[in-house]
Amino acid sequence: MLLLTLRLAGSVHAAATRALREAHAAAPAAGEAHHRAQKALFAQLDAALDHPTTGPRWFEDEKMAEILAGEISLLTENGFEVPGFAILPNHAHAVLHLPPGHGLSLPKALDLLHLRSGTACRRLVRPKLPPEALFWHPSWHEVPLPDADEMARALAYVRGNTRRAGLPARFGEWPYAG
Repeated sequence: MLLLTLRLAGSVHAAATRALREAHAAAPAAGEAHHRAQKALFAQLDAALDHPTTGPRWFEDEKMAEILAGEISLLTENGFEVPGFAILPNHAHAVLHLPPGHGLSLPKALDLLHLRSGTACRRLVRPKLPPEALFWHPSWHEVPLPDADEMARALAYVRGNTRRAGLPARFGEWPYAG
């Protein structure tokens, strides 16, 4: 089980991205200290995404959010369990689990999600986004959720993220959280 964050290209200022990368490189390589460092890095990244100073906010457009929600839902058809997700203006969070013994790896599934959702969304923003520009940031951030308590906290965080970002509170008003 893991908490995943996908973000749009350019959604975090380059200097902030470098600082996050350096913090990640300096983090312990394994164990509980590594897990704490991953969670701290997630908190810093999410704070930068929730209070952007730069970058696109493509998912404010409900058509684009709907495309991504559909792609996240398709992960379940590929064997993933998706107990919760939230789509925000410049990023998305999902709690995912891929049961053991499944043929599709997480990197392959996320590459496909990036490709399919990015291609469909680019059609909607074609005049605003040069053909050579990236839609998605090429990587993602993941935090392992080693137990049920961590998963419950991650789900509560994901489900509350749209409210903290100022999006409508009711599901019917902003259906891109589940």
